[in-house]
Amino acid sequence: MDIATINALPCEEFVKIFDNVIVKCPLIAAAVWPRRPFKDLIAFEEAISEFIDSLPDSGKEGLLRCFKALAGKEFQNGTLSRESDEEQKAAGMDVLNSNEVSHMARLNEEYQQRFGFPFVICSRMHNKVSIFNQLLVSCQNERTVERARAIKEAKKICHLRLQRLVLSD
Repeated sequence: MDIATINALPCEEFVKIFDNVIVKCPLIAAAVWPRRPFKDLIAFEEAISEFIDSLPDSGKEGLLRCFKALAGKEFQNGTLSRESDEEQKAAGMDVLNSNEVSHMARLNEEYQQRFGFPFVICSRMHNKVSIFNQLLVSCQNERTVERARAIKEAKKICHLRLQRLVLSD
């Protein structure tokens, strides 16, 4: 799909196609649709990033709450989006042994309790070891530091998903 096609999409179709660039959050796609026409994919991605940056801290945390726990119930039950499922599998979340599953569940719970949103990481850029390590470090962060780190990771996910959607056609 080229940028001219993206720019010509009616709102409903645009939102349907791009609602999962950040974890099934159609609000983001709907918010950037009026900013068309985009000069290129970079401008489209910048519009998304600017929208996220414009959110108050509570809005950013609301966005982060849309994410699901890594190797969590949704992953185990096969109810994640296709993209999230593929990304977690690429990072090795599907080959965790029983001790690792339990350890991940404990860390996810600790993180969720501390920050009020799930741990977010661009799993396509990591493996299970680096994810565990980053989760351990992140559990020690201050809330503002962790919120900023998680938003940065959400933007990485968005970048890779947009490239896959737009450049793969």
